[in-house]
Amino acid sequence: MQQQNMNMPNMNMQNQQTTMQQPPGVVSTKDALYLTDMMSWNLLSAKKAHFFAGQCQDQEIRAAAEKVSQMHQQHYQQILGHLGQHANQQQPLNNMQ
Repeated sequence: MQQQNMNMPNMNMQNQQTTMQQPPGVVSTKDALYLTDMMSWNLLSAKKAHFFAGQCQDQEIRAAAEKVSQMHQQHYQQILGHLGQHANQQQPLNNMQ
């Protein structure tokens, strides 16, 4: 029983998550698929909101829908920018080979 109690603090330490100070240098396949999904969701949402805005008669609703469309476009561009920065940072390593 004492041996089991001694292992308990060790198990708790293993279950604690630490925060990464910097992202890893490599994007895993799972992460790449998630990023692709996020970009697809934002692009589709931007297109749908823009289409909806074009169908609206009420100017307030049209303006709100356009604002939503612009927000999703900005999110898409932010993700694309982060991916571009990551690719630019990795490019010198590829040129060394």
